[in-house]
Amino acid sequence: MTAELLELAAAQDGLLTREQFLRYGVTDEMIEANVGARRWVPVLHGVYALFTGELAPHVRRRAALLFVWGPAALSHGSAGALWGFPGCPDDGPAHVTVPYTSSARGCAGVVVHRSRAFRYIVTDADPPVTTKARTLVDLAVAAAGPRDAMRVLTAGAAARRMDGTALLEELTDRPPRRYGKALLAAATLLVEGVESTLEADFSHDVLTAHGLPHGVRQVPRIVEGRRRIEDHEWELPLGTLTARLDGWRFHANRRTAYADRQRDNAAEIEGRARFSFGTEEVGDACRTAALLARRMTQLGWEGELRRCPACEY
Repeated sequence: MTAELLELAAAQDGLLTREQFLRYGVTDEMIEANVGARRWVPVLHGVYALFTGELAPHVRRRAALLFVWGPAALSHGSAGALWGFPGCPDDGPAHVTVPYTSSARGCAGVVVHRSRAFRYIVTDADPPVTTKARTLVDLAVAAAGPRDAMRVLTAGAAARRMDGTALLEELTDRPPRRYGKALLAAATLLVEGVESTLEADFSHDVLTAHGLPHGVRQVPRIVEGRRRIEDHEWELPLGTLTARLDGWRFHANRRTAYADRQRDNAAEIEGRARFSFGTEEVGDACRTAALLARRMTQLGWEGELRRCPACEY
């Protein structure tokens, strides 16, 4: 093979297509001979690896891009694995997005998606991949239902510390084919300061569903000389109410438990009422809403708790 062809193969993770071989003077007979000698390995139809052994995930993704031919970018779960979104393993079929007018077709191991907005949603990277915001929206749209879609969007944004504004712009400029309202609501919560699925569920299921005020999110407090953040605070006529949301995954060590006790003690000294809610309390949204409403009323809130369809209280 020529030096140019070897250089091209190196740039493509050790892969070449039949068309590339032919362009550089390698005949079909030469390809068949090398495959027969097990020096080259067919990966997908018309795509060959110039090495033997198991293919790494990034090689399989590259092979999918070479297979479809023409403009294409990694997307959905494949792009999610590159961006590091939760729930996007490296195994499974490769997902690629192509322009809407492309004639590309998928095969076993390759799923092809089409987009009219292809030129706007693809990064200038190697390999080409859909933007972080578009990838997360695509993953959310693939969820089983609107609440699951909201959780996918929130969890992904939290994991990669994404700005909710970018997601809101993506959803507005290129509305998804389903779950549009739910995803807009989730992105709005992210813009307003929600940083986890637990916070999103608390806002949606406990507060909004029961007519409770949302207060202020992500309130900074100085505790023992260090800046700490409280998830929710309400300034009520007779005092301040603080609510902390503690997901067990992030509050299961002694150091964090100690910091939480310091925050509780600081709230006591400052005369702030306080609640700590975890996954169990947020999951029991109606009971938690009733508890919050009772304490808010004691602190001068004049609103009224609203019953949701699941309420028994």
